[in-house]
Amino acid sequence: MRSVGLASEPACCSTSSTCRAAKSFRQRCIAVKAAGKEVTLLDYGAGNVRSVRNAIKKLGYSIKDVERPSDIAAADKLVFPGVGSFGQAMDVLKEKQYIQPLTEYIQEGNPFFGICLGLQLLFEGSDESGGREGLGIIRGKVGQFDTARGLPVPHIGWNTLEQLNSSDLLSGVATSDRVYFVHSYRAMPSEANADWVLATSSYGEDFVAAVCKGAAMATQFHPEKSGSIGLNILRGFLEPDSPEAREAAAAANQRTLATLSSVNGANKGLARRVIACLDVRSNDQGDLVVTKGDQYDVREKSGDKDVRNLGKPVELAARYFTEGADEVAFLNITGFRDCPLEDLPMLQVLQSASEHVFVPLTVGGGIRGFSAQGQDYSALTVASEYFRSGADKVSIGSDAVDAAEAYYASGCTTTGSTAIEQISQVYGKQAVVVSHAVYALQLACLFHITSSCFHAQLCWHFSWVGGKQAVVMSMFESGVTWSLCCLALAPGCAIDTICCCYQIVCTY
Repeated sequence: MRSVGLASEPACCSTSSTCRAAKSFRQRCIAVKAAGKEVTLLDYGAGNVRSVRNAIKKLGYSIKDVERPSDIAAADKLVFPGVGSFGQAMDVLKEKQYIQPLTEYIQEGNPFFGICLGLQLLFEGSDESGGREGLGIIRGKVGQFDTARGLPVPHIGWNTLEQLNSSDLLSGVATSDRVYFVHSYRAMPSEANADWVLATSSYGEDFVAAVCKGAAMATQFHPEKSGSIGLNILRGFLEPDSPEAREAAAAANQRTLATLSSVNGANKGLARRVIACLDVRSNDQGDLVVTKGDQYDVREKSGDKDVRNLGKPVELAARYFTEGADEVAFLNITGFRDCPLEDLPMLQVLQSASEHVFVPLTVGGGIRGFSAQGQDYSALTVASEYFRSGADKVSIGSDAVDAAEAYYASGCTTTGSTAIEQISQVYGKQAVVVSHAVYALQLACLFHITSSCFHAQLCWHFSWVGGKQAVVMSMFESGVTWSLCCLALAPGCAIDTICCCYQIVCTY
């Protein structure tokens, strides 16, 4: 597999009239846009790029979408937020005939910024999707994190950076600042790509976190989901000489100096996350409100007994973000009653929240397959609509219980037909959270844990399906085995278990 470097003039331009025309067209477009601020976005249709759009707009730029290959050549600044699997992304780029103009655009030294998969595709290839070739611009092959190191994969959370060189891109990032990662595959630094590697991060091993060569830059982490620090990074690409960028760099330098003078030194590595979870439902007037209660009993006990109203979802989400939340999760607790694709208020909440909240957004409630007007819709179709509206992850509850029961019934074999499998196949395992609400009655348990077995005294639990149906399982089934089942369907998906137990007596 051949690796190509940056060149001042691509070879094809001396023989291809199409390439010459595209370059001339690009030069004219740049002259026209000189007075404005425009970013060209390469959105190939997979996953949530709404947050990237909103972050760019937050910094005062308009967006032009790539609709044809010539749009890449004409771009003043090109942003490529790769989402999904490596193989799927390369297939789409090939189908749309984007590979050659994208490679040439970067080789010519034009301003390029790749995000997450947009970084990985720059390498020669990846082990993901059965092994696929990449764009071949950076030497090296992308591989999965080594699970033998005992760390869960994917790598999800807020981690620090080790900057190897100074740059405009990361000038607003201090030593102890953290950015948001969510990925199962990574590129490794080596002598062959040392001229590209700008920063590394550590998760059991050092991996490539950012690359930069000339005007071409990319990050493995998501700046659009990394709060104010992430916005500073995007600004470092878009307008590194702006007063705001210089102010961010000065502030980062002060934070670094404070860290160096601290007795404890820099606090590096993954941080504990603060996730704001908002239960959302419609009140009697039809407005979506944030509420709380005992399971699904969220009405006031006196007066008009209306739905308990703790505030508006978008306003509270923005407030939690401002106050330092690392993630915001919306759970539509009455979503099981509605037709998911017609739940416009919830979709609008996501769309509005993503304009103000620059950390990951998770949504749950009603993520399931359904039938309406004689047509069947898969859970993947529903999830896709939520991703397009601004969600980064979807939380699956009822369908996950159904999937677990089907997994047992089939002799613990996977079929590829469950919501967990379908969504994780298209959007990645990190995009799926399976939620499990467990309630125990008259619980008295004794755990005997050895290296090879797990025994539990039998007691009964209820797993809630659709917010109303209780499926009775043993603690072993509804807890440990249920989680293992979901991990078998989509290794690496997140497990969110809520346990409500009474009279617990546990020994180890």
